[in-house]
Amino acid sequence: MKTNKLMLSATAFLLLLAGVGCGNRTTKAESTAAAAEAAVGEALQIDDLLAGADSLAGKEVWIEGVCTHACKHGARKIFLMGSDDTQTIRVESGKLGKFDPQCVGSIVRVKGILREQRVDEDYLRSWEEQVRTQAGEQHGTTAAGCDSEKKARGETAATVEGRIADFRRKIAERNAAEGKPYLSFYFVEAQSYEFDR
Repeated sequence: MKTNKLMLSATAFLLLLAGVGCGNRTTKAESTAAAAEAAVGEALQIDDLLAGADSLAGKEVWIEGVCTHACKHGARKIFLMGSDDTQTIRVESGKLGKFDPQCVGSIVRVKGILREQRVDEDYLRSWEEQVRTQAGEQHGTTAAGCDSEKKARGETAATVEGRIADFRRKIAERNAAEGKPYLSFYFVEAQSYEFDR
C-alpha cells in the first residue's frame, strides 16, 4: 500500500516535470498545488508541500513524513522530514493537545491547515524586547533555540543575537531580490494524525 502511494506520488511528480519541460508556463508552486488538489486522499510528501507552500498556505493539507523530533515541552510540536533534513516542517498539535512521543522515528500522516509565519522587522524587535525582559517562552525564542526548529528554518547561529542578526540579513537579501521585507516560514496546524507503531 505504501509502495503504491510512493509510486503514484513519483508518477505525478514526473508528469508535472514533463509538463513544465514541454513549454507549460505553470510555476513549480502552481504545479505542486494542483497535484496536491488532484491527489485527494493521498498524502503530499514534505518536499512537495514545501515547494508549493506559498500557494497552499491557509488550505487543508494531508502530509506524510518521517517524524524526527517531538518537543520535550509537552510534545505540542513534532517535525516531519522529507527526502533529507533540509526538507523539514513543523507540525503543531493545536486543539489535539499533544502528540504521542512514540511517533518519533515513524512515518506520520497529518491532516491540517498549512500556516505561514512571517518574520519581519517588527517580529525581530518584539523578540529582542522579550529577551530583554525575559518574558519569552523558554523553548525556542529566548535560549539558543530548539535544534529541530532551527534546522527547519535553515538557521545556523547559536545565540539569540546571532539568530536575529541572521534573520535581518536574510530579510534584507529577500527584500532586495523579491521586494518582500519578511521571511516566510510554514507549519501545519494539525487536525488529526496517525502513525504506524
